[in-house]
Amino acid sequence: MRLKRVKTDNLSNNFLLKNRKAQVTIFIILAILLVAMVVLIFIFRDAIFSPKVPSDMEPVYNTFIDCLEQDLQVGVSVLESQGGYIYLPEYESGSDYMPFSSQLDFLGNPIPYWYYVSGNNIQKEQVPSNEDMEKELEKFIDSRARGCFFDDYYLRGYSIEMGEPDAKINVNEDKVTLELEMNFLVSREDEDFLAREHKVTIDSQLGSLYESAINVYEQEKEELFLEEYAIDVLRLYAPVDGVEMSCSPLMWDASRVFRELREAIQLNTLMLRNGNTKGEYFEIDINGIPSDHRVKFLNSQNWTSSFEVNPSEDQLMIANPVGIQEGMGILGFCYVPYHFVYSIKYPVLVQIISGDASEEIFQFPLAVVIERNTPRNVSGGEAVEISYDELCDEMNVKMNVKVYDTNLRPIDAFVSYSCLGTTCNIGMTKDGSLVQNFPQCVNGFVTVKADGYKEEKFMYSTVSEGALSVYLNKLYDVDVQLKVDNQNYNRDALIYFISGDNAQTISYPQQKRVKLGEGDYEIQVYVYRNSSLNIGATTQEKCVEVPRAFIGGVLGLTKRECYEVEVPAQIVSNALSAGGKLNYTFSESDLKKSKAIDINAKSFPAPDSLDQIQKNYILFESSNLEVSLR
Repeated sequence: MRLKRVKTDNLSNNFLLKNRKAQVTIFIILAILLVAMVVLIFIFRDAIFSPKVPSDMEPVYNTFIDCLEQDLQVGVSVLESQGGYIYLPEYESGSDYMPFSSQLDFLGNPIPYWYYVSGNNIQKEQVPSNEDMEKELEKFIDSRARGCFFDDYYLRGYSIEMGEPDAKINVNEDKVTLELEMNFLVSREDEDFLAREHKVTIDSQLGSLYESAINVYEQEKEELFLEEYAIDVLRLYAPVDGVEMSCSPLMWDASRVFRELREAIQLNTLMLRNGNTKGEYFEIDINGIPSDHRVKFLNSQNWTSSFEVNPSEDQLMIANPVGIQEGMGILGFCYVPYHFVYSIKYPVLVQIISGDASEEIFQFPLAVVIERNTPRNVSGGEAVEISYDELCDEMNVKMNVKVYDTNLRPIDAFVSYSCLGTTCNIGMTKDGSLVQNFPQCVNGFVTVKADGYKEEKFMYSTVSEGALSVYLNKLYDVDVQLKVDNQNYNRDALIYFISGDNAQTISYPQQKRVKLGEGDYEIQVYVYRNSSLNIGATTQEKCVEVPRAFIGGVLGLTKRECYEVEVPAQIVSNALSAGGKLNYTFSESDLKKSKAIDINAKSFPAPDSLDQIQKNYILFESSNLEVSLR
């Protein structure tokens, strides 16, 4: 009998395939279980690997963790209040020209400026990074981790030993985490407990507040919105430029203008806030600020600031009229144009406030700088110049400066040196002496100033090393009594005391004292009286020569063209009615024994017409004053 062979190839192949699939499935399941186990171990690693704290040791360890948490909170608070710093950068003082130091004193708390201008006029930034803040916190925790208070436990027989700390900080948007490696050994009787790794996490908006602060700073750096608001305040509260119809000078007291500016800057800065309401003047749309963060801007009149204005004479800002000078009678009217140039520097403290119940505040200061009525140049980083000449960076000529009074007594005075339009601050003499490097310059000017003494300025070339002896004349307070036609006068007048490049101006009778030192002066007096002179509207014909068209213009031929100019009516309320000038020499002996100076001026004809006003100015040039000391 012949057996029939059965084919089994397909059956065996199917069996093998199913077997392999089952094996792969098992491996996949095992891999998933392994990954899940690793994840669970990572999540619960502290509970799995951390040594169990014995019950009688637990209060000691909990006290240590609470101490770390408190230290972490203190460190975060200091970071937020000091612009991201716990340990302050090296202090840099300001100068007479640029008042900012490298820190703002806010309620006795020094805060490093994120942007400021150094005393030698260099723009600087001190903006910490997130990593910088983490390192500051790590250093802070390392310095305090071994200083926790355990006296109560020592009295109860506990022994506590701590090793060297090594802190790691992670600052997130809403949390700050501390991971500290440090041996912490607690012993009592025969029982010991050792922990090497410690972790503390606190709720804090430090990270998100810092990001908002960076957004505010970057937008200010790009747009200079604080400077733009400052210019608005300047033009609203101070005379900047304009024209007024008048035949007498316009005068402003610079100290009063600056005082009003300080008040206006403080109030207007406090009104600024973040927001995006269209048309709201005081709202600033700052990119990247969360809706629950508020931004405040602070300024105080008591903070260090600087206000300068040109032109000015002593404390007076004076604009003189046009149309009253000799030869200008054809104008038929008077007007006073004025243009004042301001340099203003003041600090602003920016505060970012969280919207939660804690109301955490991150704050940093920056400098607002207006130079010549315009915002500072937009540039960041250290050692970036603002219109600062390299002359002052190359001071390499040693000079020995000695300053005395007229009795050869040494004086402490401030010395500066000017060359090619740039002024370099040299320094302050000590016991009347200063050895310091000057910039090399031919025909520069040395200026020496001291409180209570007349400023001295003279030409000096610093080509090679040398020595200077400077003698300052003491200033004496002298009362001023003005007379007109030998009668005491107590109405409006301007009195100038001009000595070389220096001039003192007093607005009489509001000011009746002047500081004078020995020397030659030109004294000028302008007396103004009320006037009701009415100059009616007029139309005048003005003619000019203009080139002829086409070939005539090429050949230089001209023709006369005339046009009419309408002059509006005006009332001259004040007009020059008396005055004159005189060269006078004051000796120190006279100033020492005198308490007052009498100045007598002659009156002019009543200014009943514009022509007479102009004649009075001509009379002023030839009219001599009478001056006497008493």
